[in-house]
Amino acid sequence: MNFVRKFARVATVAAIFAMAPAAAQAQNFINVLTGGTAGVYYPLGVAISKILAEKMKDSRPSVQATKASVENLNLLQAGKGEIAFTLGDSLAAGYAGDQDAGFRGKLDKLRVVGAIYPNYIQIVASKESGIKTLADLKGKRLSVGAPKSGTELNARAILAAAGMKYENLGKVEYLPFAESVELIKNRQLDATLQSAGLGVASIKDLANSVEIVVVEIPADIITKAGAPFQSAVIPANTYQGQTAAVNSAIVPNYLVTRSDLPEAVVYQMTKAIFDSLPELVAAHAAARAIKLENAAKNPPVPLHPGAAKYFKEKGVGG
Repeated sequence: MNFVRKFARVATVAAIFAMAPAAAQAQNFINVLTGGTAGVYYPLGVAISKILAEKMKDSRPSVQATKASVENLNLLQAGKGEIAFTLGDSLAAGYAGDQDAGFRGKLDKLRVVGAIYPNYIQIVASKESGIKTLADLKGKRLSVGAPKSGTELNARAILAAAGMKYENLGKVEYLPFAESVELIKNRQLDATLQSAGLGVASIKDLANSVEIVVVEIPADIITKAGAPFQSAVIPANTYQGQTAAVNSAIVPNYLVTRSDLPEAVVYQMTKAIFDSLPELVAAHAAARAIKLENAAKNPPVPLHPGAAKYFKEKGVGG
């Protein structure tokens, strides 16, 4: 019997040690939730996955293309991602459980890793459409992004501030960036509203294919839209044929995670990302606007303790 009991104890210990590596590996999977491949989130997400693979020992990052902000936040709440990109207004709406914005209930697990670059609300029309101002969109065919995406929520807000509803447009398409551009090229669409970093690949592609007009969003419209929208300028020559600077609206982007991720893991993710800003700039020019000193300022939902620890070490707390 002693031999049997001893054998059983040895077998139990061996089983525990055999299971340990699998458990440890499971904790190291980091799914990065991004957006469409023609936007800015995706290439930055790929860059972040490479940074994490290099700087977080035994981490196994992966990148998932999504419909961006709203889908990302719902996936995070469901435990189907570890770090995600989102627009600030979508983040606030998700945390509050705004059903009109695409959330069934309060997403109470959301925690901020840090603010990154601002999204510019870029309304771009083909020159032949005759659209020059926001008012000219009435009766025209406009793509506003995927349904209840961060871009589409931005579209609703800006059009409402300009005194317009979707019903005032000739046709509304709910399409990702690249598909919107293809329809404009084929003269099946007049304009596209894209909430993204400056120099987004989809609009560059459009400007290189047809003559475009970047439509101004006047400062008074942005004031009516209210927080978190701010006024900013799209510099001249951001896109081919855009010879003059154009006033537009911006809204901040955030990296977010889940409250149930360990502090040590989120600390390592935050440190790896914000210590590697040159690598992000190399992935996309929009990352030039990421500033460490702004990363922890006035987050719309609480900072994750792991991120807060990093920013405190850097002396840039909120």
